[in-house]
Amino acid sequence: MNIAAPLRSLEARYYTDPSVYQNERTGLLSRTWQFSGHVSQIPNVGDYFSFEVAGQSLFCIRGRDEVIRTFYNVCQHRAHEMVTGSGNTRVVVCPYHAWTYELTGQLRAGPNIKSVPGFNREEICLTEVLTEDFHGFIFVNLDPDATSMDKWYPGVREEIAAYVPQIATLAPLEWVEVPENCNWKVSVENYSECYHCPMNHPTFATGVIKPETYDIQPLKSGYVLRHTTECQSPEAMTYPIDLDANEHAGEYRSWFLWPMFSFQCYPGNVLNTYHWRAHGPKTCTVWRGWYSEGGVEDEVARKLAVQDRETTVEEDITLVESVQRGLNSHGYVPGPLVIDPEGGVNSEHSIAKLHQWMREAIDG
Repeated sequence: MNIAAPLRSLEARYYTDPSVYQNERTGLLSRTWQFSGHVSQIPNVGDYFSFEVAGQSLFCIRGRDEVIRTFYNVCQHRAHEMVTGSGNTRVVVCPYHAWTYELTGQLRAGPNIKSVPGFNREEICLTEVLTEDFHGFIFVNLDPDATSMDKWYPGVREEIAAYVPQIATLAPLEWVEVPENCNWKVSVENYSECYHCPMNHPTFATGVIKPETYDIQPLKSGYVLRHTTECQSPEAMTYPIDLDANEHAGEYRSWFLWPMFSFQCYPGNVLNTYHWRAHGPKTCTVWRGWYSEGGVEDEVARKLAVQDRETTVEEDITLVESVQRGLNSHGYVPGPLVIDPEGGVNSEHSIAKLHQWMREAIDG
């Protein structure tokens, strides 16, 4: 009987070659759903915040019709940036020549434009970007022809609502910013397997989850990796949980949405998130979000944020930065992935799926 050779890890160039990173900026990262912020950041008409995706400056703003829109952060006159940071405005005014736009992006006025023969104000509008509200989390896609998030991530919206029934009331309690000296894909891969957890994350593995029940599976369709596991016994947990709160209170579940975002539901229905931003072929930043009802102080979420930063996050920084250094070694030869047909915590089938998506995105 012929047995297929084991799948091997990706070659180092996928993580170190500047041309691969440039390919991603203009391709993958410009054609996928990217997290921008939370609706609670812009609760009022005229509220806005700016951010960057794939090297492009953008801003989200709430219109008078309560619709949240996203625009490229550039004036259609002579390319000055429109806004910086966050704030509130009645109209969007370019700081360079005072061209003024409605909250819908439509040009409203500009000094002396009426004296220009043939000038049609109605033809000029800020360039809008596809925007979706996903349980209060705002995502954008620079591809004007992109399909909806529900087609990219089928069933996830409904699953999250079941595991975090209070999600409509949540707002950010804390953002933990984590700079990492590694390629963003190294960090995403580390997040997407727990083969390393028992050895490297003792607090997480003994005080939150049961590693022997941990599994990560790609959904049958779309671009999602679903993490599932049971929690430790209540007396072993590092924080209190009410197992009777709802049917999923004793479970941990995570939905990684390719390529750069993950929703996590900790036991006790505590929501937290990851989102990544690439800054170059060898650097990225990971933001860890923690949420509470209304964004008000929550002892459990705050304790988890501190615990996570001091344990799992610090442990992962050491791991991913060592991997990045290793990828630059002339001695590195990509080894076989450990893919157990039965799945489970000691299998890397999730990494095989990530590598498939990476090859498709980079090599076509």
